[in-house]
Amino acid sequence: MPKKYLKEFYWKDYLNITLGLALYAIGLVGFIKPQGIVTGGSTGVGLVVEYATAIPFQYTYLAINCVLFVIALKVLGLKFMIKTIYGVLMLTLLITLAEKIIVEAVIENEPLLSGLIGGIICGVGVGLVLSVNGSTGGTDTIIAIIGKYRNITFGRGVLFCDFVIISSSYFVFHDYQKIVAGLIVLGVMSYAMDLVINGSKQSVQYLIISDKYDTIADAINKELHRGCTLLEGMGWYTKKPTKIILVLAKRTESIEMFRLIRSIDEKAFISQSTVRGVYGEGFDKIR
Repeated sequence: MPKKYLKEFYWKDYLNITLGLALYAIGLVGFIKPQGIVTGGSTGVGLVVEYATAIPFQYTYLAINCVLFVIALKVLGLKFMIKTIYGVLMLTLLITLAEKIIVEAVIENEPLLSGLIGGIICGVGVGLVLSVNGSTGGTDTIIAIIGKYRNITFGRGVLFCDFVIISSSYFVFHDYQKIVAGLIVLGVMSYAMDLVINGSKQSVQYLIISDKYDTIADAINKELHRGCTLLEGMGWYTKKPTKIILVLAKRTESIEMFRLIRSIDEKAFISQSTVRGVYGEGFDKIR
């Protein structure tokens, strides 16, 4: 596709990234950092350094990512790094601003509650960033570099790095409870992040095999207002041709779908599977 057709989406991407980074900065500075909780990623390393030396964590975060940029530019190329560079510089700025505005903890004397709320806000923020292929750098960049040469899944690599970073807080606080709190916050962040990225894409795909395919397809069209596609198939056991109905619908429509099919043909064979995303009329917009 010519680049001129893609330019209209670029500013929306950076708007999403900036909003997500602002939320991340608020959650980190206002809720997580005041409680002495360590998160994952290069911000987590920065927090450990600040707790130990009082050096502002955003400076450590920026320094780590500057080193990673030099390595990543040679390995991954500039095109991969543009949004990451923007994300790191903008997050450093937003954290600095947040520390000037939020001068004390939003929630006092409730470390776990404060951490959980901060984890939700940070997770939503990172989810917005990742939803447009943005990045906050740090472990994302490290795993991308390693993945260039080794067969390692992104999720497993990030989880391992984050676990090591959070566990390292023991050398500063000598308190296992801080590690547990950090892992809980990490879990909440991951869940919130997943909801933002995939929560709106909870769609399902049905493959329906029935002799009454025409009646079922008409009923799905008229009663559930969903489109159907007929596929040609053949039962290998019977060696007879058959029609297969392909339907994409929202997860919330599953019960109605099954009841409708059952009311027409109790012997219908139905396969239901979750799909990551469905784009087009009646579903998500192509972004």
